[in-house]
Amino acid sequence: MGNPLFATKPIDVLMREAGDTSEHSLKRALGPVNLVTLGIGAIIGAGIFVLTGSAAALYAGPAIMLSYILAGVGCVFAGLCYAEFASMIPIAGSAYTYGYATLGEFIAWIIGWDLILEYAFGAATVASGWSSTLVAFLQDYGISIPPEICDVPGAVWVQVDGRWAPASTVMMRVQDMAALPHATSKFNLLAFLAIIAVTTILIIGIKESANFNTGIVFVKLAAVLTFIAVAVPFVLKHPALAHDNWRVFLPPNEGSFGSFGWSGVLRGAGVVFFAYIGFDAVSTAAQEAKNPQKDMPIGILGSLIVCTILYIVVSGLLTATVHYSRLNIGAPVSLAIRETGVKWGSYVVNAGALAGLSTVMLVMLLGQSRVFYSMAHDGLLWKWAGDIHPRFRTPWKSTAVVGVAVAFVGALVPIGSLGQMVSIGTLLAFVIVCGAVWLLRIRRPDLARPFKTPMVPLVPILGIIVSLGLMAGLNGVTWLRLIIWLLIGFVIYFTYSVKHSKVRGALK
Repeated sequence: MGNPLFATKPIDVLMREAGDTSEHSLKRALGPVNLVTLGIGAIIGAGIFVLTGSAAALYAGPAIMLSYILAGVGCVFAGLCYAEFASMIPIAGSAYTYGYATLGEFIAWIIGWDLILEYAFGAATVASGWSSTLVAFLQDYGISIPPEICDVPGAVWVQVDGRWAPASTVMMRVQDMAALPHATSKFNLLAFLAIIAVTTILIIGIKESANFNTGIVFVKLAAVLTFIAVAVPFVLKHPALAHDNWRVFLPPNEGSFGSFGWSGVLRGAGVVFFAYIGFDAVSTAAQEAKNPQKDMPIGILGSLIVCTILYIVVSGLLTATVHYSRLNIGAPVSLAIRETGVKWGSYVVNAGALAGLSTVMLVMLLGQSRVFYSMAHDGLLWKWAGDIHPRFRTPWKSTAVVGVAVAFVGALVPIGSLGQMVSIGTLLAFVIVCGAVWLLRIRRPDLARPFKTPMVPLVPILGIIVSLGLMAGLNGVTWLRLIIWLLIGFVIYFTYSVKHSKVRGALK
């Protein structure tokens, strides 16, 4: 009979579930444009508006461009593998479902639990960035929000030239700062309310969520293109400044792994990898695509290619406009556009960043609830997590529970290394998906594959190597947290899931 830990979910069962259109199933409402914009909605956000600056300042300097290329290459290999699975098994659950079909229940559990970490902490991280951006955006128009409700408990804010900002981002000496008005934050109410609002939109319906997302994607693309349109003439007019900022393209290593040099490029790639995690969220919506066999590969690879090009261009212009040592702040793109002296550009970029971060929260929470739904549907999580709302046809209970939990995490937990947490979770999922494509080609070469990953096993092997390399570049604390999270998951698996698993039940 084999070890039930590695029992696989039969492909024909998955195909039957994918063909279910009853009121207890998810609604097929998304076309190729929705799917590409869903991917862009998740990819362009915290990465481009927040993380690029800190990764350049702390790890790679202007060579952050190389970090984006490295992370993008790893994503293309993984993206090709995702596209094969998403066209072949068009069902919610993403990497979790693919792992269940090929590598067995225990591996599927690890991926599913890992994806919960990725999406929930990802949404919390972004909510924190969203609140900082909203404060900056409103202050452009002379509206000040009390700092006490704008950050996690204990964070100190100071007022400089009539504007409130976190003390950690203010470039001045400590003794000068002591004379400024201070405030200590108590609860990030802005982040909390943002997550609750996004959760409400997701419960109301997938089509409404996708249309909201599609509209906002064009706003943030406009913001990114505005930055490029303003920064390119500025760099061309001030070649001496750009040359000075880029004189040391790859700063020499400072003696420890990850502090500049080539190891800094690797660590930078591991950190900005957070910026790419949207395309796998496209695959969680496979059960809601109208024509998944054709449209899923377009959604996954289309969004990935568009965003990789934009990232490389933006990171290059950012480091050419502002010296990389000054970019370790919450809104680096906003700073760069202020440096060009184009004031209206700052308004557009802050508005785009707000829109961008809103859609990232939306797509991450969408992905999270769909993974919960799939795991509950298989009996690995509690039954309530798989309940579909009779009118809205969305997994409303899991969406609501996850939304409230994430809202509290975003409001209370300092977000310092959560970006790395999310990256390591995603990379682990990528390794397993690449391995699963290769394994399934060997085990079931007869299966219909509407989209085929080219050059198997070379592409999956390269995907595994690049992903493991990027994981190795992340710090030890991140690895420790991943292990603790997985241990909590094992407790749930061995106390609840093994007793309620439908696949195990079918084996008896």
